[in-house]
Amino acid sequence: MWAVMIAALLSAAAVAADFGSKGGPEPANVDQIADLLRADPYDLELLISFGTSKGGSAGHIAVAIRDQLPGDDLVYSANFYADRDSKHATGYYTDDLMVAIPKKEYLFRTVSSVAETASFGLDFGEIYKRSVIGVRVRGVPASDKQALAAYFGRINDDFHRQARNTEYHRGEVRYDYLRLNCAKTIGAAFRYGAGYKDLEVTSARVLSGRRVVAAANANVPTEMAMKLIREWGKRGYGMDVVLYKKYGGSTYVDPLEEEKVAFKDLPNRFPSVLSLDFRRDQGAYQDFDNLFAMYLLYNLGRYSVRVDERTLLLEIEKEKEPMAYAEAAELANRSARSDSRNFRRGKLFRPLGTRIGEAPDNTHLYDFPDAGVQHRQ
Repeated sequence: MWAVMIAALLSAAAVAADFGSKGGPEPANVDQIADLLRADPYDLELLISFGTSKGGSAGHIAVAIRDQLPGDDLVYSANFYADRDSKHATGYYTDDLMVAIPKKEYLFRTVSSVAETASFGLDFGEIYKRSVIGVRVRGVPASDKQALAAYFGRINDDFHRQARNTEYHRGEVRYDYLRLNCAKTIGAAFRYGAGYKDLEVTSARVLSGRRVVAAANANVPTEMAMKLIREWGKRGYGMDVVLYKKYGGSTYVDPLEEEKVAFKDLPNRFPSVLSLDFRRDQGAYQDFDNLFAMYLLYNLGRYSVRVDERTLLLEIEKEKEPMAYAEAAELANRSARSDSRNFRRGKLFRPLGTRIGEAPDNTHLYDFPDAGVQHRQ
């Protein structure tokens, strides 16, 4: 009797929660869309999350390795709260530095299989908080996939034993927004685990005599993504991109955040490199590096996936043929150089490149009426 009553209460609580909120309803066809996407051949998927802050917004980066779970990929994601800060000692998931999460859960689910304290919108249910770009890579040797998974396990072992001064990090192994963040842990696994010896993984240094970190040397998600894409291009691996669009109606408010803002009202910003664009408004990027990244990812794009706000089901919103990497990079480079130069000159012009996932709000700079429509995927 008690079991039946508890089940009824849990069911009622789930129904009471809004769609796209923690513990609430989710798209009923997650498995079907995931299976459709998995019909394409790929070995890894680099997952680049948009930023949600108004100022400098670097976003997040994780990597999914295919077929580590039956019918799903396993995402390895650095844990923002594994920093040993006393304010995260209770109410936050801090067991591991590298969290392993089923990809369908990471993107679409509203309940975590990792822990009740896992962070909604970060560890699971990402699309209810921000858009995610998936760079799918095919041709990766099985040995590299195994080496990556093993290295993420090694980072966790180092975290658990409070190791210091490893090959990938100076100081104690724990999360640090600048010194040991998501981009550095992913980069370290490829460099030291999978043997990407030419991959640059920087170390943000502490300024002499001060407990201040030089941010200019920090690893940034978008920059690390571009480095990895170049490495895959050199190796001749095939690549395409899936844009998982933010569901714009989530009323969920994270109770652990100081500023109480519903997910639907958070910015959804393409994650910026370290540049003057950090000071710009959402959609107003003009820096070459950001434009190149946005154009390259669009040129490699195959699908955009969204929640239909009428049916509350996932759908393949758009589909196109991706360019080969060399062609995509050459076109992105040419377009970004021209467009960034014209932005600096303050000219009225029609940009050559097409941005992925972001309709620019600075349409007054564009000399044509339908700018907001032309430059979105």
